[in-house]
Amino acid sequence: MRPDLKKALKNIETKDWKPVDVEFGRNALKILVPRHCAELTMKEMPILPNPREAIEEAFLNPSSSPPLEEIIRKKAKPPEEISVAIAVSDITRPVPYKGETGILPPLLRRLESSGIKKEKIRIIVATGMHRASTDEEKVEMYGKEVVEQYTILDHDCENKDLLESIGTTQRGTHVYVNRDFYFADLKIATGLVESHFFTGISGGRKSICPGLVDVKTIQKFHGPTYLEDPNATNLVLEGNPCHEEALEVAQAVGVDFVINVNLNKDLQLIRIFTGDMVEANLRAFEMIKGYAEIPLKEEFDIVLTHSGYVGRDHYQTAKAGVGALPAVKEGGVIIIAANNRDLIEPIGSPEYRSLIHLLKLQGPDGYLDLLRTPAWRFTKDQWEPEVWGKVLKKVGEEGLIYCSLEIERKNYCLLPGVCGLDFLKGKRIKPSLEKVQEMVQNAVLFAVYRYRERGIEPTLAFIREGPYAVPIRR
Repeated sequence: MRPDLKKALKNIETKDWKPVDVEFGRNALKILVPRHCAELTMKEMPILPNPREAIEEAFLNPSSSPPLEEIIRKKAKPPEEISVAIAVSDITRPVPYKGETGILPPLLRRLESSGIKKEKIRIIVATGMHRASTDEEKVEMYGKEVVEQYTILDHDCENKDLLESIGTTQRGTHVYVNRDFYFADLKIATGLVESHFFTGISGGRKSICPGLVDVKTIQKFHGPTYLEDPNATNLVLEGNPCHEEALEVAQAVGVDFVINVNLNKDLQLIRIFTGDMVEANLRAFEMIKGYAEIPLKEEFDIVLTHSGYVGRDHYQTAKAGVGALPAVKEGGVIIIAANNRDLIEPIGSPEYRSLIHLLKLQGPDGYLDLLRTPAWRFTKDQWEPEVWGKVLKKVGEEGLIYCSLEIERKNYCLLPGVCGLDFLKGKRIKPSLEKVQEMVQNAVLFAVYRYRERGIEPTLAFIREGPYAVPIRR
């Protein structure tokens, strides 16, 4: 344990503090915070009382589109000859695909009841540059029956044999897209619509770009020219270069039908939008703005947040870090409870591990200068350290406290910020809820004490929904 933490624990009094529940996987950490801590939370949204009925209703009443059955009838082939490609999300997104309350079984039933043969349907995991899904992850996401009865393929952005050129965008990107999807007679995109820290929102067009495109397109899409644009941020579409590029690519590919879902802060289904890719995505966007935005009148000295479902690894947890920026003061403290549960890569890919260490060594400005150097060769996953750099610019190395038990101490040295293991009283043991709770609690105590040592009573905020909430300074 850090000597200064021992001092803090000895001198700080918490009897008048209040508890907050910090999401951590399927559990919650009970963390004490000062009584005046502000709880920043999304608006309450009613869940769908009968998801099965709501899904059927969405199929019957698509946005700006004929029903799926009518689209199939208007194809230039008999139904039994029509090939279908369905773009689906990977394990990093909590899309409700499987089971009778999921969106995949009713979609597949409708296709087959329209005369389409099961063997003509391909489900394509829109991985972008994420790793391929494991067999266990496919079952977890899409259900055992679907995995056993349908062809499920992972997109590979680097396999040229799987890609087809579709021309050049207005921004000069020569795009290649997944051949199995592009040449299908009926193209369907599915996914979750939530706030996204550089495309504005996810879902819709993002299933195609970056989900199903080539590595060079993804590189440009995630390059500094796009990511450093002030409009490339949460819940901004107008003038957002990432959104506009993705939309142009998806429209060129020609998506026939989308199925997008909205989830509430507890990842429960609240709305389903089907139909035209643009219109359905915009309707979901307007809904998200109504409940995910949290207007702020002030910034806070200390912000406590968590990695949410998406934060399976350090790479994905960048969403929580950058999402907290509007709420924290310059030079303040961000504490992240990170459930980095990915058994294969709790930090991220080998490339990401190297790049995040490069960020730590060079600092945010130095790292960004390297990316902009003509001699720099674009490297997979370089954009997420760039995003972490935005966090470091505002709060500095000492202002980012990263709390994860899944990451070994020997690997923490690769990561920017303060090592959460330093806030444990004993040695790191195998991950447990109690030890994570101790780590996060002590980080809060330490951050408060450091301010009080300087004669400052710090202001605090807790972002209840972590990366899904969008604090916005008005």
